[in-house]
Amino acid sequence: MAKDKLAIALGGGAARGWAHIGALRALAEAGLKPDIVVGTSIGAIVGGHYAGGRLDQLEDFARSLTRRRVFGYLDLSVSGSGLIAGERLFSRFDEHLTGLRVETLPTKFAAIATDLSTGHEIWLRRGNVNDAVRASSAIPGIVRPVKLNGRWLIDGCLVNPIPVSVCRALGARTVIAINLTSEFGRGGILVDDDVEEAEIAPVVEDVAPITRWNGKGALQLLHRQIFGHQKEAAPGITSVILNSFSIFHDRIARARLMGDPPDLLIAPDLARIGVLDFHRADELIAAGRAAIEPHLPMVERYLSEPANGSIQGRFFAS
Repeated sequence: MAKDKLAIALGGGAARGWAHIGALRALAEAGLKPDIVVGTSIGAIVGGHYAGGRLDQLEDFARSLTRRRVFGYLDLSVSGSGLIAGERLFSRFDEHLTGLRVETLPTKFAAIATDLSTGHEIWLRRGNVNDAVRASSAIPGIVRPVKLNGRWLIDGCLVNPIPVSVCRALGARTVIAINLTSEFGRGGILVDDDVEEAEIAPVVEDVAPITRWNGKGALQLLHRQIFGHQKEAAPGITSVILNSFSIFHDRIARARLMGDPPDLLIAPDLARIGVLDFHRADELIAAGRAAIEPHLPMVERYLSEPANGSIQGRFFAS
């Protein structure tokens, strides 16, 4: 058929994005290979690896993470425009994505970012894959903005958290969308500040010495600001920013999905997993797989019938 048949829109959601890996694995095992992959934020990171044939490397990395290792990738930015510079983490991703350019990937791919100056939605369809996914996932106030082609770019969740509309514009007939924040407002945990003091490691592997502030180790201070340390205490700055961002993300996603509904909306059960729980990849990958598997026979049936070719108009949610 002349037109690309199947696309997948991978939504943002920080650590919860590891669930996308499970969904993509389930699709592959069912013989369903998306012709188009579009991602926002963590969805762009997973989507870029998938489109470039590097999902195995990303999954190995995700499953290897512990709380200590996650913290080791958070390079404190004292004077920058975000709490975290992002150099350590994206240097690791660059090892996976070396030499890959968006326009030559074997699977059509786009990453969604936001122009910090104008608020415009930016579709990153050319250039270095790691640069594209880094710009798409630059959470305001947390990760430094990225300058590409003369624009300062930040997280695409501000404008298009689940990029169904971009999938359609790139030629998709059938779109599967994955929403990682659907439980917000119904008791789900976004950032869990209940972290035991004993879990704070005095020395984090591969982290360079950082100047001490007011007699407290800067690393310990950063850990508490990101993960929290007492349930009764006020939330840390990162908790405030991420929860606020998630509220906004959820509202924008609902509005965009009403105007640009996918053919199949998948919402993994992630209510007990926080957006900073990068060390829980095993659970997240399993949740992504479990959410999409019951719907695969329906997707296969519709894609195999030329008369239908699409299930648009039949809006399903898991």
